[in-house]
Amino acid sequence: MKTILVPVDFSKKSEYAVKLASNIAKNSECEIHLLHMVELPTGIVDMGAGSNFSIPESMMYLRKVKEKITKLKESFFPEDDTVKHGIRFQNPYEGITEYGAKIEADLIVMGSKGISDFEEILIGSNTEKVVRTSKIPVIVVKKDVENFKMKNIVFASNFKDESKDSFTKLVDFSTQFKSKIHLLKVNTIDKFESSSASKEKIKEFISEFSVPKSTINVYNDVSVVKGIINFSKEINADLIALSTHGRSGLSHLFNGSISKNLSKNVIRPLITFKI
Repeated sequence: MKTILVPVDFSKKSEYAVKLASNIAKNSECEIHLLHMVELPTGIVDMGAGSNFSIPESMMYLRKVKEKITKLKESFFPEDDTVKHGIRFQNPYEGITEYGAKIEADLIVMGSKGISDFEEILIGSNTEKVVRTSKIPVIVVKKDVENFKMKNIVFASNFKDESKDSFTKLVDFSTQFKSKIHLLKVNTIDKFESSSASKEKIKEFISEFSVPKSTINVYNDVSVVKGIINFSKEINADLIALSTHGRSGLSHLFNGSISKNLSKNVIRPLITFKI
């Protein structure tokens, strides 16, 4: 891993993302790129006479943006003067996607503003769009994480063949950070499977992979989401890993709607790999 892209809007959530990226960079010597998107109002075609676009006001705004980015660098990268930044006048989703491709980012780290833990990832937000379509792995962070490490990663899956490509990427990712992968199959009442059958499915799934450190786990809960969260809490996971379909985001992994009263203090950072 060489390059990490961090979209920033100067909210607390994006600061959490910058902080997490700085922790990753310390352990991997990655190059960090901070990106701020400025979405122009609909209808602006040019900046000539008669438009509502004020060049002096825009220049002042850009100066303030650069000051804020400089402050972020000083706060989270005090000893690293190689951190780069970009400012783009573009739709956030398109800008993040194109900029990530331009710098050949290996990872995108984003803050999430969803009301509940998984909500923004499942609804039509910019974060969801990036998660759903990005060919680059995306880490979504919801809260401040002190001393972030990647010792324990939970890979929650149905362990079908379609998830093997994303698991390959996760194995490469975990190998770099010497992480242990906890393979997790959550069984629910409406889609129950015996523990022995689930374990055999997981063993067959990973048989063609070389995974230095891993555990096989079957967890029963009222929903897949609660099973992932409760299991991750029990083992004190550092990161939750999921596969995502470009056509449907993460919704295909879950049964029914996501409860809005899920504790914001439970969710761990989440990394997604596109199938």
